[in-house]
Amino acid sequence: MASIELQQVSKIYQNNQYSVRDVNLKINDGEFVIFLGPSGCGKSTTLRMIAGLESITSGELRINGQNVNRVAPRDRNIAVVFQSYALYPHMTVAENMAFGLKMRGTPAAIIRQKVAETAAMLGLDQLLHRKPAALSGGQRQRVALGRAIVREPQAFLLDEPLSNLDAQLRAEMRTELIKLHRRLGKTMVYVTHDQVEAMTMGDRICIMRDGYLVQSGTPLEVYANPANTFVAQFLSSPPINLVSCIVRSRAGEIFLELDGGRLIRVSDYAQQHYRRHEGKPVILGIRPEDFHARQHGAHWQPLPFNVTAVEALGAENIVTGTIDNVRFVVRLDRHTLPAPGERLTLYMDPDPLHLFDSHTGDVLSRPASPPFIN
Repeated sequence: MASIELQQVSKIYQNNQYSVRDVNLKINDGEFVIFLGPSGCGKSTTLRMIAGLESITSGELRINGQNVNRVAPRDRNIAVVFQSYALYPHMTVAENMAFGLKMRGTPAAIIRQKVAETAAMLGLDQLLHRKPAALSGGQRQRVALGRAIVREPQAFLLDEPLSNLDAQLRAEMRTELIKLHRRLGKTMVYVTHDQVEAMTMGDRICIMRDGYLVQSGTPLEVYANPANTFVAQFLSSPPINLVSCIVRSRAGEIFLELDGGRLIRVSDYAQQHYRRHEGKPVILGIRPEDFHARQHGAHWQPLPFNVTAVEALGAENIVTGTIDNVRFVVRLDRHTLPAPGERLTLYMDPDPLHLFDSHTGDVLSRPASPPFIN
């Protein structure tokens, strides 16, 4: 296994444009880390610098405590799996998996043993004689993984390996990769722009934007405590509702005043904490799933909701509408299917709401352990 550490790592191209800027990150032995972010944020460049496929402009990259800035990719003992399968079309599955070992002069008997063991692990043992053209997308991706596994690297780097697959295959391969990580126990770094992959696969998510590492933490930690509006929006689908409001005090209690005058009371645990922002404009962040058709908590606030659009997804319904002309998107259970133009009373759970600085977008601090986080 391998620990990987980036210390103030940056990448600048010839046009003096930063692709990655001052990234500090420690990836522990056996950890499954996800680099998440939109296209062009620097996540693939970071992965390629770890692999040695991109040079480092400044900073230091350490693997197992050793500086590898000038170590060739072949000497880092790290396997890379790309979005394209990069299989040799004229070779069989067995030959593709064995190719790297053969080039290293590994004895034929050891190659056969490793290919057989890896093929059995990945469910490819009945396909070893086939060529890539006779395989499905998921099977080809498993072959690409198998080619990396037989090398027995100390770490795996995966650059959007599932993006060429359809939705069902992606879900299946997510499960297979999770099982594979548990079985091998090796360090894995996985690049994706897919929030579902990030939330379901990784031990830790590292969210990047414009070359910067914006936030790092376990999936549920980052989801429950986003560092800013970018993270809050990016790590959810549909995105979090972000609404301008002003912190107000009424009869000694703290409320959030929406455009139009609607007041939303802040939860008891955060009353004193948010009082310091009284009179200031802020951005309210409330996720679609924190609106409900029925009141289960005594402190949940009833709000009038005018439906403008409905997406019926079967298991749930995504409903767009307005509260006093302020637009919100809510997620309702499959038993609540309103029609456009209908007026509902929805109940908002105020415990998970976030307040962000209206200028910087950074989250405003709140009590460390609110009751909705275990």
